[in-house]
Amino acid sequence: MLGLAVELQRRGAQVTLATNPHFESRIRENGISFHPIGSEEDYRRIASHPDLWHPRRSFGYLFENLKPFILPQYEFFERASQEESAIGIVNCFGFGGLAAMEKFNFPVYTLHLQPAVLWSDLNPPKMPNLHGPKWMRRLLFRIGERLVLDRTACPFLNPWRTSLELPPIRHLTRAWNSSRGILCLFPDWYAPPQRDWPQPCLQTDFPLWNHASDQPLSDELQRFLEQGDAPILFTPGSANRHGATFFRVAMEAMERMKKRAIFLTEYREQIPSPLPESILWVPYVALDQLLPRAAAFVHHGGIGSASQALLASIPQVIMPLAHDQFDNAERLERLGVASSLPPNRFRTDRLIATLQTLLSDPAVPVRCQESASRMDKGRGLRDMACLLCDDREWTLACQ
Repeated sequence: MLGLAVELQRRGAQVTLATNPHFESRIRENGISFHPIGSEEDYRRIASHPDLWHPRRSFGYLFENLKPFILPQYEFFERASQEESAIGIVNCFGFGGLAAMEKFNFPVYTLHLQPAVLWSDLNPPKMPNLHGPKWMRRLLFRIGERLVLDRTACPFLNPWRTSLELPPIRHLTRAWNSSRGILCLFPDWYAPPQRDWPQPCLQTDFPLWNHASDQPLSDELQRFLEQGDAPILFTPGSANRHGATFFRVAMEAMERMKKRAIFLTEYREQIPSPLPESILWVPYVALDQLLPRAAAFVHHGGIGSASQALLASIPQVIMPLAHDQFDNAERLERLGVASSLPPNRFRTDRLIATLQTLLSDPAVPVRCQESASRMDKGRGLRDMACLLCDDREWTLACQ
């Protein structure tokens, strides 16, 4: 979202990002106006709970904790609707913005960074606990949507929508897609468009944008990279505060394989102590600076991490936890550039075997290079910003 805001502002648009104050300094550093929704304490409380990363409980936990912010989001977009030529962009939890779109006839578009949130009966995305052939995935999804997603969200959303004189929501995964248009920041070779996706729908490319990409590497990290073979990079996700087991398994595997590694997390308490000299802990570094110098990437399967590894042309091991991560893992495996290990199989022996297979298979680097050759850093954001800044072009594209 911030990368798109920067690109839109570069083209002359006036942009305001409305989100949690946890991100305020990063947003303002990039010259973007900021509007707070919630508090820093809200962010830390929500991000610290393990249910955020649970494959079955994550949606209910996340929606329950986002309820207080739907009305402030609606009010923000209500004010924005009064400005001439304004448009709004929300993610799949932008129910306040989408309600403002309906109430005030205000153009609000849904931006999807991952294909998992676009359900298709023709080609069902991989979701937690949805297994088997396509017909079984379809059946299980319909049951889950009715008994879990709709039952969680609609009893809260629909009375509020009734108070606004708006019709009720009956299928949540349809309702989070704007009728004005859906913006997809992932390419068609990664997720081919499906005939039953909601329309109008526009795809460009991965955003491939990192905070602090222009900052030099620290002296410590630079020395480590120069002292030996390319390391294997590990991260359980930038917001994951429950990665202690992940890093313990990683350390054991690296010691047995006699491989160098970099552990990437903001939370030092997750890192085993002491670390061997062959492993370096780094709280943050832009992935586009580090991944091209890594031998492989072991991570949670978030779409940002996965796309950056594709650009860097290195193999990936995915430990999917929740949300879109299972679908991303399956798509990467189809491309032949990754293998996945769910948390209950993320053990030292299995991790060693998986990494050894990926690193020794001569076909893997070829497939990694094929995927990387299709990518152009920044093209997705440039193309999307061009469409959003040109009303005529956007209208023609949607027709």
